[in-house]
Amino acid sequence: MEAHEGGSPPEETHPPTGVAALGLPCRIAAAFALAAVAGVACVHLGMVFLHLAPSNTLSKQHAEAIDRWVYPEFEQNWKLFAPNPLQQNIAVQVRAEIRTEDGRTRSVGWTDLSAEDGRAIDGNPAPSHTQQNELRRAWDFFTSSHDEENRPVGSRGRISEEYLRRIVVMRLGRAHGAEVERIQIRSRTLQVQPPAWSGEKASAEPRYRVLPWWLVPDESDAAAGESGGSAGFAASGRARGGAR
Repeated sequence: MEAHEGGSPPEETHPPTGVAALGLPCRIAAAFALAAVAGVACVHLGMVFLHLAPSNTLSKQHAEAIDRWVYPEFEQNWKLFAPNPLQQNIAVQVRAEIRTEDGRTRSVGWTDLSAEDGRAIDGNPAPSHTQQNELRRAWDFFTSSHDEENRPVGSRGRISEEYLRRIVVMRLGRAHGAEVERIQIRSRTLQVQPPAWSGEKASAEPRYRVLPWWLVPDESDAAAGESGGSAGFAASGRARGGAR
């Protein structure tokens, strides 16, 4: 190592790292990206807070925008802390008519989608959020926004139909590798039997809630559904619907 004049060693220089190593245009782009992510995070936290907070002037004034942001993917509820927690096992099942590659239509019998999720979770130390909650929350969302005749109640009914349909059709498409033409969904509810010492009695017979046959639109359900397609799907499904 050469010595500088006066015998002092040269100062060591280190190359810049991280964002500092980028050129000026890249640093500007990175700053804008970080600002956008921070902005979206703040908006999301604000929307969820207003959704969960007690009704107030701000949440009433922007109720429609809050609902559009939160439902259905970010819905929150307090059932875990309810005085009387859920005491039922609810399974979501589906049957369908699919079109194979040779153009033929064939029927697929009742498939228990909830049981498939349960098998995927059993023995898995880190099951995915979709396996644990996606289908269950979609069905809860549907039942909370429809009456006993499966008619939508309020503005969220159509969204819940589209959300449930999209999940079911994607799963059928992956399982059978064919185009799904129409589907019928039902739930199978069994009461959790109380302990013998409680003296309570619960029915051991399953209860079914059967939805009408729903036509599936031509557009791919692997992509986000369009509101127009959802409306047409719901209408055509009811026109031809009817529990079998």
